[in-house]
Amino acid sequence: MKLIRPFRGLRPTRELAARVAAHPYDVLNREEAYELAKDNPYSFLHINKPEVDMDKSVDVHDQRVYDKGRENLYRFIDEGILQQDGEEKLYVYKQVMGKHEQVGLVAVASVAAYEQDLIKKHEYTRPEKEDDRVFHMDTLGAQVGPVFLTYKACAEIDKLIAQVTATTPEYDFVAPEGTRHVFWVIEDVTLAANIEAAFDHVKCLYVADGHHRSAAAARVQNLYQKRNPNHTGEESYNYFLSVLFPDNQMQILDYNRIVKDLNGANAEQFLKSLQAKFDVEELADAADAKPKAARQFALYLEKRWYRLIANKSLLAKIDEKDPVQSLDVSILQEHVFAPLLNIKDQRTDKRVDFVGGIRGMKELEKRVNSGEWQAAIAIYPTSIKSLMLVADAGEVMPPKSTWFEPKLKSGLAVHLLD
Repeated sequence: MKLIRPFRGLRPTRELAARVAAHPYDVLNREEAYELAKDNPYSFLHINKPEVDMDKSVDVHDQRVYDKGRENLYRFIDEGILQQDGEEKLYVYKQVMGKHEQVGLVAVASVAAYEQDLIKKHEYTRPEKEDDRVFHMDTLGAQVGPVFLTYKACAEIDKLIAQVTATTPEYDFVAPEGTRHVFWVIEDVTLAANIEAAFDHVKCLYVADGHHRSAAAARVQNLYQKRNPNHTGEESYNYFLSVLFPDNQMQILDYNRIVKDLNGANAEQFLKSLQAKFDVEELADAADAKPKAARQFALYLEKRWYRLIANKSLLAKIDEKDPVQSLDVSILQEHVFAPLLNIKDQRTDKRVDFVGGIRGMKELEKRVNSGEWQAAIAIYPTSIKSLMLVADAGEVMPPKSTWFEPKLKSGLAVHLLD
């Protein structure tokens, strides 16, 4: 089964690409999106977070919001801000964040392959978030946020992609947050065919980021198929917008936790409970707090940082052969959150929240010092190898196990559905 294919990308003009490109819909709250979009009529946030153009009294899941997104999408098309390629293409997208660089192929991935687990998942989805993307895709008749896929690196693919990046890009700009985005349209038909053929030898793909978008795309495919009496399987709705990166270029940051309370314990009692499972060290310098290895955590409590290192008794309880139970996020849940904090399900418990590592340790301090949260726990990043092992085993990771950076910009390529 073919995993990917080219598509007719709907893209911004070269002159407007930097102004169109926007953060993914799910990394900004409503107020942050409003501030970014209010002085930029070209921002793709008007399409992928159309609540920025609605009165704040209107719920973000109101049908009027999705309708506004469709109105804005077709306004962008009518005004020539977005233009569709005349033929199906493959594209290449490079991101440079500090010293880190990753180069991916922009294509559409097969919903059938996704449903047959040739595109593997590692997370559960939340029904309300999945529904939101279904309504958004269905109303717009388009997929506007790419799913971040990864695959086991292949030297042949690397060489072919390098031929593309040796040419002049279509877009090349540095976003306000400092990440450079470079985008190529593969015009060489033979080269594009060779890349597509090389991916025929890739056994499977993995969803790195975008579980809700990919799950929603599968549901939308089912809706469109039911509406189409002449369904053939070749329609664009049978595929979803993706960017595919080799696993050896992935950068996963920590995904940290903050908690509302200590389940009735005071700071001294909580620390004493932790000492049964961890070597606990108070740190004089907050700069040393960030975990430097697996099985190491950092706790911020009452304006003090502590290093927590799993002790021998705890290590003896960890099944290192179990791809899920051996994750640091699982160890934290099994040995701290459930028994000490009575947080049984991090997906649904309102006493816990998550802070991406891109925001840094100071953000954890800020959230706790605000008084809204009582403690923060920082975690060593999950590896891409662990992600693949979990997916290969048909298992799922605990919620918020990975934070990928840099994030893919939305708006550089849109996949219209038919």
